Amino acid sequence: MDYQTFNEIFNRFIFRTSKAKLLENIAENPERYLGIFRPTKPKTKLLQNLLTSHEIKFGDAFECLIEQYLKEHNFSPLSKKIPYYNKDKEKRESLELDQFAKKDNTYYFIEQKMRDDHDSTKKRGQIDNFERKLEALIHRYGENIQGYFYFIDEGLNKNQNYYKEELQKLSVDYGVPLKLCYGKELFENLNIPQVWDEVLNHLARWREILPDLPSLNFDENPLESFKEIKDLAPSVYRKLLDNDGIFNLVLILFPEQKALKMLAEHFRQQNKTIYQQLASKLAARLLPLR
Repeated sequence: MDYQTFNEIFNRFIFRTSKAKLLENIAENPERYLGIFRPTKPKTKLLQNLLTSHEIKFGDAFECLIEQYLKEHNFSPLSKKIPYYNKDKEKRESLELDQFAKKDNTYYFIEQKMRDDHDSTKKRGQIDNFERKLEALIHRYGENIQGYFYFIDEGLNKNQNYYKEELQKLSVDYGVPLKLCYGKELFENLNIPQVWDEVLNHLARWREILPDLPSLNFDENPLESFKEIKDLAPSVYRKLLDNDGIFNLVLILFPEQKALKMLAEHFRQQNKTIYQQLASKLAARLLPLR
């Protein structure tokens, strides 16, 4: 994989939806930013939320990245949704797999996490979840499966002994090979060890261009911001516009109102009543600021 492709994947997953997600979070949970019982001011809390979002999306980017590498090395990706009968709820559901692919008549199932730092209560849930997926896969595809419990960050292995023991038990009971892997170990097991070195090189290069902190000024690139937020649900904008305190949070993110003015014009061009109402409300909010 070339660096340009790597860079596009990470930027798309981490940054290109973060503004819209933050607005949704403000609309749904304004008390997280406005409550008095916090040691942080609203602007700091907004920044904290943005950083947390980037951390979560970093894991999503790695999920996409590894899938692309599997494709490049002749693994055929299969549907990540697997039917599952939930006995407790007495209904059929679907489980979401992180990676599922086939090569040379063998199925490869990978459950991936960023780092092994879960506390004792969560680690049991991780294994239970892995077993549910394994059981559903064997029921559908048989026992010609290789399963991997994979942590990307090889620097943290808090629960290594626990996971090794539990995976060994599952491997014996279900009759399929299961392995715990950190960092490069996954790619060594898949016979593509060179991939890990390439990932590390691309990641180091990508990190060089990252700012120390993400900017909270979404008007720095108003057109880009407008394109990202314009398709949010009307219900989100109603909540943002109907409360003074909440709208003041919006103004922190759009201090020059450039993207907001584009948004007001976008609303005016829509035929539905709700958008005309939103256009009027947003215009009324912006008018005193001129």
